[in-house]
Amino acid sequence: MASNLTYQQLKKVSHKRELKASSRAGQRAAKLSKVSIALSRSRRRIDKQKKKQDKAERVIDREPIFPPRTPSMELRHKIISGMCEDVDPSLLEESGCAVCGQLTPTVQLTNLKDVQLNWDILCNDGVTRKERFHVHDPIEDVPGPVLANNCDGICISCKARMRKGFAPVHSLSNHLWAGEIPRQLQNLSFAEKMLIAKVRHNRCVVRVASGRGKMSANAIMFATPIVKLYNVLPPTKDEVSEVLAFVFLAPTRPTEQDFVRTPMLVRRQYIKDALDWLKLNHSDYVDLDISLENLNSLPEAGIPCGVDWKPIEEDKSNNIAAATSVHDQGDELGITGEEYGLADMKTLKTKALAHLKKGGEVLGVGQSDEAQSLYHNVQLYPQMFPWLFPYGKGGIGNPLHKKRLSEKMHKKLLLMYHDKRFQTDFYFPMIAFNDIQIKAGSSGSYLLAKSKNFRNVVERLMKIDTAVVTDLARRLEQGEHIKSKTESEQLCFDLLNELEYVGGHVQGSLTAKKYMRNEVWSLISFKDNKIEFSPALRSSDDRLREIYP
Repeated sequence: MASNLTYQQLKKVSHKRELKASSRAGQRAAKLSKVSIALSRSRRRIDKQKKKQDKAERVIDREPIFPPRTPSMELRHKIISGMCEDVDPSLLEESGCAVCGQLTPTVQLTNLKDVQLNWDILCNDGVTRKERFHVHDPIEDVPGPVLANNCDGICISCKARMRKGFAPVHSLSNHLWAGEIPRQLQNLSFAEKMLIAKVRHNRCVVRVASGRGKMSANAIMFATPIVKLYNVLPPTKDEVSEVLAFVFLAPTRPTEQDFVRTPMLVRRQYIKDALDWLKLNHSDYVDLDISLENLNSLPEAGIPCGVDWKPIEEDKSNNIAAATSVHDQGDELGITGEEYGLADMKTLKTKALAHLKKGGEVLGVGQSDEAQSLYHNVQLYPQMFPWLFPYGKGGIGNPLHKKRLSEKMHKKLLLMYHDKRFQTDFYFPMIAFNDIQIKAGSSGSYLLAKSKNFRNVVERLMKIDTAVVTDLARRLEQGEHIKSKTESEQLCFDLLNELEYVGGHVQGSLTAKKYMRNEVWSLISFKDNKIEFSPALRSSDDRLREIYP
């Protein structure tokens, strides 16, 4: 019994010892946790202070140092190595995609032999046309899938789309095929292109001048949508003179060698070969009548229109004759280039309105009786640029592209065509952009005319006082900031606002530039940055220096 009591007592004692030991361990763990929490807090505090210090050092390092320190060898090696990697030919070289015909970096192309795709989805009747060599040859499509010539790769986007079993929207099979340019339509001069085109621009002035012992030729194209239509090609000399004006500026009369170096050179055989090929292959030249009489009236190699020679006399001023118009009288009336660049939009609009109110003259460009429409005319560009659309295929504004491919995107695709024919042509980008501007202005006018306040706009236009317009134009020209005080002045400013609404839809207009300037200032305000002029740079080139708080 005594032994049992002793065992019981020993068990209680051991249990008490275990409780004390566990309590001590808990206390030590609590102390350790408190210490760890304190250490982590102090560590975070130290890291936060270090970040603040690093940020302060970065702000100090951002201060411009002039002259800058000489870069170390490690930095030079890093800069040169990075530059060499960025300009590696493998990253810059571009090739055409056989499916969409777009210029694509070579690293993003996969060889057609290395992919397994269903090429039947690229077959589309009526998209292509096989070249004909004789009038009795049948009109046929190019057999097989619609692919770009001399292209053996496929881009990533086209490959991904075709793997899903669909033809890409930008594929040539979607009525975007233009065909390869034949030999007969290559290396044509400016005048030769004018003679073979069914639709031409209405006016062009070519000026040739001598300077420093060599000849220079400048071609000025008025890119307007007004065109003149001919059903018989080539036109006669009189018809060509209505479209072309050739002025030769030199101390002596031009020689045959001078004519050869001008863009007005016309070679009769080149014209004949080009027209014969177009009549066989271009869809818009099937019913064309080739006039042998007009063709024989052209010189073997010469100028198709009359040449007006203007001798250059010695000029004591510093004006360069080659850069001065033949109609320049020396005095300027109206807004000159410098004043135009400094004048704001209200000044320009008010001066123009005052000029028209006083019955001032305006410049008018001649047009044919039936101008070609810019809307719903898919064959306009193939007729205007047969050397770019040799088969009459791939015109802009195809009804099948409605809600799938816009005209703007179509022009963008053409400018990235794999053979760069549309990029290198001087007139196509200019006329294509001018086409977009005209349609944008028409859309803005249409929206204004359809609005409910159109009647009010007309009434304000009829109530405008000419004297007030003239006074506003004079005050704005002097740089005065005007606030409308009378009802007549308010009518003028309201009309300017309506004109500004229309101009805001046109890319490249003064209103569009003003909107872009407002966006820039909004971004600067959003970033909360200050832009200041450095006092040390104001007297040199007025460069801007950004100071970030």
